[in-house]
Amino acid sequence: MKPTLLIMAAGMGSRYGGLKQLDPVGPNGETLLEYSIFDAIKAGFGKVVFVIRHDFEDAFKEQVGSKFTDKIDVAYAFQSLEDLPEGFTLPEGRTKPWGTGQAVLAAKDLIKEPFCVQNADDF
Repeated sequence: MKPTLLIMAAGMGSRYGGLKQLDPVGPNGETLLEYSIFDAIKAGFGKVVFVIRHDFEDAFKEQVGSKFTDKIDVAYAFQSLEDLPEGFTLPEGRTKPWGTGQAVLAAKDLIKEPFCVQNADDF
């Protein structure tokens, strides 16, 4: 059973000033997370799951995900502020994603094998 790379890419980049997970850094416009996926494929990973937000789904799939569909299984999980455990409510005024724990939980139905978690803006 091949492991899965779970990439948390739902951050808003509020301190950065935009979606840093989509900004090119490589000589041919590669994003930082593309280097991680390339390495994961070489290491024998069989799937990559991106945790993203619905509001930039199309741009993310076009700019990142589509580059890998012929190289590795690609899936998408969606992190949402409203996706809370029973008994919890969204605090008034909250706009930022909840963080790592909720991002991993968002992918629970897509991963049944060993997995590695990585931030989209780390390499």
